[in-house]
Amino acid sequence: MNVHELDSKIIQYCTRKNLATWDPYDIWKFKSCFNIKKYYYKQKTLALPFAALATFYDTYINNRHRTFYRQQEYPIVRAMAALALMNLYRRYKYKAYLQFAKKHIVWLLEHTCKGYSGKCWGINFRYPVKKDLVYDENTPFVTITPYIVEALHQYALLTRDPVCIAAIKSVFKFFKYDVKVLFEDADSLATSYGPIKDRIVINALSYTMYSYALLARYYLNGEDRDFAKSNITKLYQYIIDQQHESGFWMYSVEGKSFIDCFHSCFVVKNIIKANTCFKLPNSHNTVEKGYEYIKRAFWVEKDKLFKRFSLTNKLGIVKYDLYDNAEALNLAILMKDKELIRILLESICQNFYKDGHFYSMVDIFGIKRNRDMLRWAVMPLLYALSSLNHGTEN
Repeated sequence: MNVHELDSKIIQYCTRKNLATWDPYDIWKFKSCFNIKKYYYKQKTLALPFAALATFYDTYINNRHRTFYRQQEYPIVRAMAALALMNLYRRYKYKAYLQFAKKHIVWLLEHTCKGYSGKCWGINFRYPVKKDLVYDENTPFVTITPYIVEALHQYALLTRDPVCIAAIKSVFKFFKYDVKVLFEDADSLATSYGPIKDRIVINALSYTMYSYALLARYYLNGEDRDFAKSNITKLYQYIIDQQHESGFWMYSVEGKSFIDCFHSCFVVKNIIKANTCFKLPNSHNTVEKGYEYIKRAFWVEKDKLFKRFSLTNKLGIVKYDLYDNAEALNLAILMKDKELIRILLESICQNFYKDGHFYSMVDIFGIKRNRDMLRWAVMPLLYALSSLNHGTEN
């Protein structure tokens, strides 16, 4: 696809009034399947056959028709749609793009998580992640909220909208008062994934660091500004302490973890973006090591795509996932890696696009699955595509 065809796909998907979508997690929202997944973290051997059966049903029997499932709206989808449209607005100066972006902004401000110190957003469904840890539908995440902050920030840059600026300042209160400290010493800091003392996840720390860097620009008082700067510095120190010599980060420092592509891309991306707002010492070397590891460990030369894992802790039926490749493309754009952008974009279009639809997975048999699933991962791809020919102001 050429630039104009890519732009038309962005417009097609991002200017919908309703962005409710199917999702790979649809089957796990049923009570019975939710309980299977929850039990899996307690008795893996006993639960595995039932989890495998549910996965088989979702992937090979009900993948196209999605019978019994319900489409759902997700804040991250709205945020990325707004960001993509604002990128197009900067390129073409067509006001309709900004007007559509505003509709997504309004939706986001009307659909925040309730009961927290400041505005915040999550994934909007129950999500078990390990034994005795289940997030409910109203749980905000530090991995989701930054996308909405960025959308609000970009809209405020274009319009100086006071409602957006007030919302951004409100988000700071969420990070300051609701996000928990899980580890801290004189030099480094690790904070929570959600608003409880839950787990240390490296990409989540990078999102929190980036959020503080972005939020600190919004006229915080002296105490809050110092708090943000201290947290940025200490979170960054924790992140670089956890980077291995070869450039990778484990997903988590806890338990039997893994190394995968798109979460690795998140960490490098957030260091780059945080550094544009707040100077991070020696970030160039940290970024280069991480980026080179991603290209070395995940790239499959014969297929010209990035695979999911360099170290896995479970079996799977995914050969290639759009999320890995969308985030790798986004990172290549940030790194100005023109050759990889060219090769990867062509391969994404060949492998994940067919007859006017994007697919989020190529299974182990080489068959495209999960059509038009916006959260995972059509919208991350469209967001990356919208940045191809120009940089986003930060």
